[in-house]
Amino acid sequence: MSDAVELAKRLIACPSITPARGAVFDATEAMLRERGFTVDRFIAGEAPDGPVENLLAWRGEGGKHFAFAGHLDVVPPGEGWSGDPFGAEVKGGVLYGRGAVDMKGAIAAFIAALDRTEQKRGTISLILTGDEEGPAIFGTRALIDRMAQHDLKPDLCLVGEPTSVHRLGDTIKIGRRGSVNIWIEVPGTQGHVAYPHLADNPIPRLVRALAKIDAIVLDQGTDWFQPSNIEVTDLEVGNPATNVIPLRAKARLSIRFNDLHKGDDLAARIRDIVLAEAPNAIITPRVSGEAFLTEPGALSDLVAAAIRERTGIEPELSTSGGTSDARFLSKLCPVVEFGLPNATMHKLDEAVAIADLEALTAIYADIAQRALG
Repeated sequence: MSDAVELAKRLIACPSITPARGAVFDATEAMLRERGFTVDRFIAGEAPDGPVENLLAWRGEGGKHFAFAGHLDVVPPGEGWSGDPFGAEVKGGVLYGRGAVDMKGAIAAFIAALDRTEQKRGTISLILTGDEEGPAIFGTRALIDRMAQHDLKPDLCLVGEPTSVHRLGDTIKIGRRGSVNIWIEVPGTQGHVAYPHLADNPIPRLVRALAKIDAIVLDQGTDWFQPSNIEVTDLEVGNPATNVIPLRAKARLSIRFNDLHKGDDLAARIRDIVLAEAPNAIITPRVSGEAFLTEPGALSDLVAAAIRERTGIEPELSTSGGTSDARFLSKLCPVVEFGLPNATMHKLDEAVAIADLEALTAIYADIAQRALG
């Protein structure tokens, strides 16, 4: 088997459910030190969103600086796999295991690609976190601070998320929508339903506010982004009694928004609507990331050229899908995302075709070579 497959098997065999620590970082560090990289591993943050382990590695100095970013953590495997989710088994030309696609396979492909990259000048770095699938508070953000301490600033960055849809190479992500989650709690006064004048039911006020929120049309989309949307993702009263007016009612919203908006502005708009119906409501927003766009140009052209060279495919430039750590890295330099077909990510029996893993390695080697000039 190719180096990429063997490296991917080593990574998959290290269970690394978010937040990942320990063995998977040991394996990755060993792979990179064997290839002449300086490696800096560190722990960041405290409970409840930490501690998180991260790894920053670099080789070379000066010249063009090309960075590859990704995450070593995975979502829980769940029940019902046909084999061991961390067994890294190859059957019928396919490698199975949690993280095979999202995204240990891509990390293995990039490390294997380094063996094919002639680095006569310039700098290559890897920015790897153990908490992309989690809150992402002490992951890539902490890595960016660490890079500043080492005076490392990429000129270009590639994130190895599984962006391909139908076949390897058909999609490059040049941006992502932003995300804000908002928790709403409307207090009331508990009482007997037969004596409503002695109680205060919070449910109607919350429902009225949610109806106004649901009627909002944020925008019609832009040239590169789909329309922004607001979704009610949870509604809770927790009242087991049929004859009791409840003490409180809660809801949670998730807003995915394009580059016409800012997370704090959207949170403020929701706050005003809720407080108009329930002045004593408690509103708690958390902005996970702002929308970003890397305008089509030098970086996307470079990646697309490598894909065409190896596959003959003309990739689509897209901003669809959820958030990724590219939202943080976009503050440093131009960043795009490109990786394996994503059909099995987060699913039972997650798997990558060996042929795709080997082709991705060749593409990554080509990209790195082009990026270094």
